[in-house]
Amino acid sequence: MAHKTITISEEAYQALAKMKKERESFTDVILRVASSRGSAFGLLRSLGEIGRPEDLARNIEASMKRTRKAELRRTTV
Repeated sequence: MAHKTITISEEAYQALAKMKKERESFTDVILRVASSRGSAFGLLRSLGEIGRPEDLARNIEASMKRTRKAELRRTTV
């Protein structure tokens, strides 16, 4: 298999490292993430890798409550 060298930022490297599972190469991580783009299953899987689902759900609910309470203003064009 051919190999390519790429340059990524330290931030991108750290993000990939956090997603990396035991015995998984960086190539495996990139392929896993790239293949799940655009699918609901891929989104859910990626969100699960970010952190605890309870925290995510709590943050989404709080955001939705703030949005519902927000007042809309009429603007003129």
